[in-house]
This record gives sequence, structure tokens and C-alpha cells, in this order.
Amino acid sequence: MSALDDAPHVHADDRATWRAWLEANHATASGAWLVTWRPRSGRQGLDYEAAIEEALCVGWVDSTGGRVDDERGKLYFAPRKPRSVWAATNKARVERLIAEGRMAPAGLAAIERAKANGSWEILDSVERMEVPDDLAAALDAHPPATANFAAFPPSARKMLLGWLVQARRPDTRARRIEEIAEAAARNQRARG
Repeated sequence: MSALDDAPHVHADDRATWRAWLEANHATASGAWLVTWRPRSGRQGLDYEAAIEEALCVGWVDSTGGRVDDERGKLYFAPRKPRSVWAATNKARVERLIAEGRMAPAGLAAIERAKANGSWEILDSVERMEVPDDLAAALDAHPPATANFAAFPPSARKMLLGWLVQARRPDTRARRIEEIAEAAARNQRARG
């Protein structure tokens, strides 16, 4: 059984209930499934944005989702890992939450840790869709990879660039660059 299988199911119909559970459990729980009403149920429930905001306040992040039954869905939340990268959407959310005074100490600590270890800005170049020099050189070396890569949908390019910048070792990065360039030369997207 995985940690996801063992995680508690938290039924929160409103922001206050979810926040209270997070405040009481964020430091000790390894994760939780937030169970909410699906729109088709006709019942009022906690919306996605509110759920994400409250999790960020305590240093947690969302992950995979699933279905409970015809009327309810679930979304897995867990403490953010120390080297977990920060998407621009979550950075904007926490900046607003800080300005509103809603961040808890654990959430602020997660931000400071990310800024200290570099995971806060690792996706910045990806968000700007900047092709790193080493990838550009590899694409140029595999005609017509450069043109094919540029023609990929923005979401595909972003996914590949994100996969590349998250390589932790130089040999992993080199392998990913070669895989992206060779696939782009065939007008295919690397697995990223």
C-alpha cells in the first residue's frame, strides 16, 4: 500500500473547515485526500482555488485527483518537498496571501527554503519560454529540429523545458537535451 492509499480523507465543505484541519495536522500528517462535492451534485462545496490557497498557507501543495463517487471528487495534498519547484501560479497566489496576512509560519518557511535552495526560481525561464543555449545548439545540430520545436504547442514546449531544467545532474541534462533534439528532428515530442 502506498502513502496515498493510507492517507486520511478530509471532508471539507468550506474553507474554514479545510483550514482548521490543515492547521491541526500540517506538521504531522504526510498527506490527505480533500473530498469535495462535484459541480454536478448540485451541492455547495469548497472550490479548487480556495483549497489550493489554504494548503499553500501551511506549506502544502496539491497533487493527483480522483473520483470518490458520482457526486464527490478528491484531490491529494501533501507537505511540499524541500526541492519542489514553484509554478508561477502558486508564486502569485502566495504573494497575494502574504499581502493579505493569511500565510502561516509553515507556509512562509516553505517559501524561504525554496528561495534558499533555488527551487523558487527554477521554472522562471520555463515560464518565459526561454530555450537554453545548450538545447538551442543541440536543436541546431539536428535539422529541422529547431523549426519543429518552435512549432510545438506552447504547452508542449513548456513541459519539455520544465523537464530539462529539473534535471539534477549534468549527465541527466545532457541525455534530456539529446532526447529532445532527436525527437524534435523527427517532429515528435520527447517523453518529458
